[in-house]
This record gives sequence, C-alpha cells and structure tokens, in this order.
Amino acid sequence: MKRSLKRSLKRALAAPSSVFLILVLAAGVLAPLLPIADPTAIDIASKFLPPSLEHPLGTDLLGRDMLSRVIWGIRATFVTALLTMAATACAGMLAGGIAAAAGGRTDAFIMRLCDMWMSFPSEVLILALVGVLGPGLENVLAACLVAKWPWYARMMRGLLMHLNAAGFVQFARVSGASNRHVLLRHLVPNAAGECFVLGTIDTGSVVLMISALSFLGLGAQPPMPEWGSMLAEAKNVMTLYPGQMFVPGLAIMSVVTALNFLGDALRDAFDARSIE
Repeated sequence: MKRSLKRSLKRALAAPSSVFLILVLAAGVLAPLLPIADPTAIDIASKFLPPSLEHPLGTDLLGRDMLSRVIWGIRATFVTALLTMAATACAGMLAGGIAAAAGGRTDAFIMRLCDMWMSFPSEVLILALVGVLGPGLENVLAACLVAKWPWYARMMRGLLMHLNAAGFVQFARVSGASNRHVLLRHLVPNAAGECFVLGTIDTGSVVLMISALSFLGLGAQPPMPEWGSMLAEAKNVMTLYPGQMFVPGLAIMSVVTALNFLGDALRDAFDARSIE
C-alpha cells in the first residue's frame, strides 16, 4: 500500500514537472523574442531597485533587470546542461554498444578504460579539467563529457548483454530476424530508455555543476547571464539585499527538483518491477 502510494505520488508530480521544464526551456530558447529588457544593459542609477512593473524582479548591483537575466540565464545553465548530457549519453552509449558488439579484447579495453576513469570522483575530475582548459561554458561542457561518458558506456554495455539473453530477443533470432532488426527493434530502444532515465536525473547534477563552476568564476564569463554567476555577484550584498540571491537560487532549485521528480517517475515507468 505504501509503495503503491509512493508510485502514485511520483506519477502525479511527473506531469507538472514536465510542463514546468518545457516552459522553462521554451522561455530560454525564445528569450531573444520576448519583450524583456537587455540582460547586459548597465544602469548604475537604477541599482537594487525593488520589484515594479518595469522590473518585476527588481534590478541587481549594476542596475540590470533581474527577470531578464534569469530568463537569459536559462540558456547558459539549463540548455547547456541538456546539450552536455545529450552529448555525454550519445558518446557513452556508442562506446558501450561497441564494447558489447565486439566483445573480446575490444570489450576488455573499453571496460578497463571506464574503470580507470570512474575511479576518479567526477566532480573533482571536472574541476581539474576546467582548471587546465580554462574558464568558459564550452570547456565545462567538454569536461563534463569527458568525466561522465564511462557511466553511460558501462550501463549501455550491461543492458545490451542482458537484453541479448532475454527471451523475446532469442525468440526474434529463432524467428529469422536479422541482427540489424534485433539491434534496432529490440536492443537499442530498451537500453536507450534506461539511459534516458539516468540522463534525466543526471542533468540536474550538471545544472548544479555548471552553476557551481560559474559561481567560482570558471564557467560563464561576464557579462553573460548565468544563474551561478548571479549568485556570485549577489553574495557580497546578501545581508542587505537577500532577494539578489533568492531569485537565481530559486531558479536552480526549481529546475533540479523538477528534473529529479521527472527522473524518478520515468525510472518507475521503465522498471518492470514497478508493474504489479
């Protein structure tokens, strides 16, 4: 009863989380077309203005519109995280697929490479890579891809090998289905679904990583609006103007929470054990 209630709650939260994330993504993509202020326009005379009709969320220490910066920050934070996870998942799934299909020494080499890579904490590895490559969102994307692809490679390989021994795959082979048909019809769709669930949950951690690196000055560079850099700018005035940190902090928390809710619901949907 308790487990069923928990699953029902997750499913109930999945729909609003999906709608919220779609709206956030749409706002970021359509930011240039929205009737909002220039996020980089500086007006010192208008700094720290309270919320008003002209500035619904007020202005920051340089007089820039907070609402505009939060919306444009979607591109640097959320959209970048989505692109990062898409590239990482594709690279990892390709490597895992090659390992599962080739077997032998190729499989052993790829898996030992993954073991070596996964022995380092991904956050430490990303921080080190960004430190070597230099600050910038492009370098953050590259560092996340390099640090996280082994997880998807190992997962994809394990799923493909498990599915290859499943009854429905064996039945398809006995029925005369070609290897290409089995791969595209049975193996890849089922394995990709599990990787998609992991990617959805992992996107939240990438949002946090991008924000943290930008907070430290290693991610988005001024004057690009980004939620982590907005927090960094607001930390010096947080006692006098706490709202400066509240707005970008709430944006990060809302997106990460929605991604976790959606990921949990998708995991239950793809998990055969959740079907009674």
